[in-house]
Amino acid sequence: MIVTIPAALLLLIVVIVLLRQGYVRGGSALACIAFGFCLASTGIAPAINNLLHTVAGLAAH
Repeated sequence: MIVTIPAALLLLIVVIVLLRQGYVRGGSALACIAFGFCLASTGIAPAINNLLHTVAGLAAH
């Protein structure tokens, strides 16, 4: 779970930058956030979590 908070902060920064640059509008960002919450409650959430941990492990080496 160490990767979770930094990954969330990184994604928040990416969303803020995209909003400021005008690439993503507020409604689209809210839809993506809502999709993320819905996705987290499905059965695929552990697979996504494992993928993120694997990528973080590879990036650390």
